[in-house]
Amino acid sequence: MIFPEKYQLIRKLARDFAEKELTSEILDEVEDTKVFPKDILKKMAQAGFFGIKVPRKYGGQGSDHLAYVVTVEEIARVSAVGSLYVNSPNSLGGMSILVAGTEEQKMRYLKPMVEGDIVIPFGLTEPGGGSDAGDIRTTAVKDGDYYILNGRKTFITMAPFADYSIIYAKIGKGPGKEGVTAFIVDMTLPGVSVGKEEEKMGLIGCATSDVILEDVRVHKDNILGEIGSGFKDAMRCLDVGRLGVAAQAAGVAQACLDEAVKYAKERKQFGKFLYEHQSIAFMIADMATKLKAAKELVYDAALTKDHGGNTTMASAIAKYYASEICNELAAKSLQIHGGYGFVRGFKIERLYRDSRVFTIYEGTSQIQQIVISRQLFGK
Repeated sequence: MIFPEKYQLIRKLARDFAEKELTSEILDEVEDTKVFPKDILKKMAQAGFFGIKVPRKYGGQGSDHLAYVVTVEEIARVSAVGSLYVNSPNSLGGMSILVAGTEEQKMRYLKPMVEGDIVIPFGLTEPGGGSDAGDIRTTAVKDGDYYILNGRKTFITMAPFADYSIIYAKIGKGPGKEGVTAFIVDMTLPGVSVGKEEEKMGLIGCATSDVILEDVRVHKDNILGEIGSGFKDAMRCLDVGRLGVAAQAAGVAQACLDEAVKYAKERKQFGKFLYEHQSIAFMIADMATKLKAAKELVYDAALTKDHGGNTTMASAIAKYYASEICNELAAKSLQIHGGYGFVRGFKIERLYRDSRVFTIYEGTSQIQQIVISRQLFGK
């Protein structure tokens, strides 16, 4: 895709920021401490990365989805975990409020979120649900002007340091997704707690844990959207979330290709550089071709969203293909590195671990296949 100058400048801004701020020394420290530097997060906010698509009236940049994926891609190319901090407020957290929030809720929560002052994760997944996102067991029982929430959310990114959380709970005993409603829950309310921080394979430096709700009283003013519209609204948010994951996958895949090319030009075997061996050269050529196709699908999905097209189909295709290709490129790049790719100290080792989650979170590859096939058959 040939980008207009505006998007070339956005790409340059994100790339320059990532290369300057997210140095290998800092990223190694993040791996050791499991903590992402707060000063870099503040700089991300000041650069406008947390509110790329948020309208200017709420403190954002007022840009579009193509600008969003370009930014996420470039941050992910240097740091997958860094891109997670950029993606979250622009996708599930921020989108939940943009999609269903009242004007008062948008004014109250979006501006401090894009300025980096508050963190708002997305609490949909439950221990017994996983891919079955509609199996909501968390309950909300009306008590005057309040609702009493009980339940448990799992794998909630940023929960351990969140200020608020979007929590999906079921009102009433209707079948299936009936009655599912979103609430903005203050994480300091009595009865709210978080579980043990998960020990993850990758994306180290962005804590993930359960959110536990025990008789939590939430005022009716903190209902997000209409009662019973929660699941529908969540799926609209996931369309954008999957687009963000696709952009992350494209960025990490680009980094995997970069590392393969770099190593093949430095390493000699049997008296020749690796790239002079046809088997390696052809492997890298195949990687570059598939990455190009993945990126075009990501950009197409972003443009589809910007022009009001079928984002459900486009985002699922982009997320499915880009995440699978990212894992393939990570594996091939590590193979090219040989034994060195298996030890810490080479960037590909971290890229390989970080890439694995892209085919899992915000809908597994198999869920994307279900979404795509249902769209094709009109179900």
